[in-house]
This record gives sequence, structure tokens and C-alpha cells, in this order.
Amino acid sequence: MNITIKNEQEIEKMRIAGKILKQTLDLLETAVYPGQTSMRLNEMAYNYIISQGAKPSFLHYEGFPYTICASVNDQVVHGFCNDVPLKEGDIISIDCGVIWQGYHSDAARTFPVGNITVEKANLIEVTKQSFFEGIKDIKAGCKLGNISSKIQQYLESHGYGVVRELTGHGIGTHLHEDPNVPNYGKFNSGIVLVEGMTLAIEPMSTLGKRDVCLEDNNWTVSTWDGLDSAHYENTVLITKDGVEILTL
Repeated sequence: MNITIKNEQEIEKMRIAGKILKQTLDLLETAVYPGQTSMRLNEMAYNYIISQGAKPSFLHYEGFPYTICASVNDQVVHGFCNDVPLKEGDIISIDCGVIWQGYHSDAARTFPVGNITVEKANLIEVTKQSFFEGIKDIKAGCKLGNISSKIQQYLESHGYGVVRELTGHGIGTHLHEDPNVPNYGKFNSGIVLVEGMTLAIEPMSTLGKRDVCLEDNNWTVSTWDGLDSAHYENTVLITKDGVEILTL
């Protein structure tokens, strides 16, 4: 395992990458409504990131063809953009990354499309809150498994499935670095967190069973039972006193 510890100059570049990404997701949130298309959201994200002097992390990453992953309803992650209008009552998870002077940020949000059911709204909110539960009381010296176990416990206590095939990850000069950060696990297990580590922590939950399947495009992951999924992610810095969220 090759875990990189960032110095203050590197962290500052990641803060800028995180700030641009937050602004990108805020912009997209205002543009999610019935009749909108994920392809148009993709264009907006690309144009904004480039306008800030940054680059999209995802575009052409291992052949991925878009700036954003746009995953609708039962799609968990890596959804392809298209010209199909979003419908009232849909939910859309938008995952995006930004490169600033060689350093990456990575974050995801699940947004409602118009008015959605209480069931879907709860799924979005609990998935978001599970991230904050996961980082609560985390600081240098804690074990990585503390994050994973808290996320799992919170999601499962609300009756949601916890996707296991996909994980969070280290991040820095590469979009995906060591270590993997599962959304499930045992408390007080795994590696010790060190000041200067940067992680992308990303709970993924399902309304039904946790099982997932790969779609024909060999990218998009969907729930096996066709029920909805939500995704929430931020890039964080481990400090001696706690966690700094770089994408908020």
C-alpha cells in the first residue's frame, strides 16, 4: 500500500480544487429540474471547471467520456450522460472531480428532480448524514475502520442497503490512491489515520437490497432489484484535531 501524506503546499492546491468542485456542484444543483438533461448538466460542469483554469478529473479517465457521472434513480454510480429529459420525481446523483495544478478533488451529491416522495427524500438525507456520522470524532491516530463502521451502522439502522462493491479512496495527484475506504467494516480496524492524509469518503446506499450489477456500457453500476440509490461524497483532509472537508 502506497499512502501519500500531503504537505501544506499540496493541501492548498487540493483546497482550491475542492472549492472549484463545490462551486460546480452548487451550480448544477440550481439546474436540476424536470425537463433538464444530464448531457446539458455535463456541459455546464465542463464549461465552469475550464472557466476557473482547472480541468475535469473524470473526462477521459480510463476512457470515461464525460465530466460528470450522472446516475438516475436505481443507478448507483458512473451513470452516462444523455439527452433523456429528467422527470418529476426522479433523483439524480452527480459525481464530479476537479484537477488544480495536478491535484484532484472528488465529490458527489444526490439531488431531487422537482417534487419527490418522502421515501426518496429520506434516502438522500440519511445517505448525506451517514457521511457526517462517519467522520464524527475522526482525527489522526484513529483507525480507518471507524469511518467505515459508523457509515454502515447509520445506514443500516435506517433500513438501507450499503453497497460493498464500491469504496471511497485516497486522493491527491491521482484520482484514486491508497487506501480504499469501504462504507462497511469493523470499528477500530484497518490502518491508522495520519495527519496530512487526504481521502474521498463516499457512502452509497440503496432503498432495497445492497446487491448491484454492471450495465452493458461496462461503467454504470445499478441496483439489482431496480430500487433507488443515493450517493454522497466529499474530499477530506485528516488533521491532528479532526477532519477538514475540502469540498464544502
